[in-house]
Amino acid sequence: MGSADWERMEEADFLLRKMVRRFVKERDRVSVEGISLPGILILQKIIREGEQRLGDLAEQLDFTSGAITALTDKLEAGGYTVRRRKEDDRRTVLLDITAKGREMVERNSNIGDRCITLLFEGFTDVELELQSRFYERIISNLEGFSDTLLKLAMQNLESPVSPAPEQKPRRTAAESKYLSY
Repeated sequence: MGSADWERMEEADFLLRKMVRRFVKERDRVSVEGISLPGILILQKIIREGEQRLGDLAEQLDFTSGAITALTDKLEAGGYTVRRRKEDDRRTVLLDITAKGREMVERNSNIGDRCITLLFEGFTDVELELQSRFYERIISNLEGFSDTLLKLAMQNLESPVSPAPEQKPRRTAAESKYLSY
């Protein structure tokens, strides 16, 4: 890999992290009737698919169990959802939407549409197709990401040696114009 290739990867890494941070920062500033955008995602999922197990919501929406609990606590406190125990397995807690929750989602249905257009309007169909493929590739590349890096960190502790040439940056951190890890 040449230094130009490495610089392009560094730039892509920097821009990806910047985009994710900016998106989360902006998303977290939005509260609709006291409910965050992730809370609205939960309500929409229940409307589409029916009551949901909290663990399934966490997995499918890619939130931690703690984040799902905090979100569902707010939804329930606002009267938008209700928790129910499954009849045949009292250990399983299901989250269902209330009439108030349905009305709120319906009243604000234009917000989700506007989120998407704010992010993606102006891109051509070809650009959107490419973005989707790139995102799918990054998601695939993230499989085992943390495990691989944690394993490498443990190896570095056990026998501190220089990384393999294909892993070594082409420039030092001081020479790079991008913030790295």
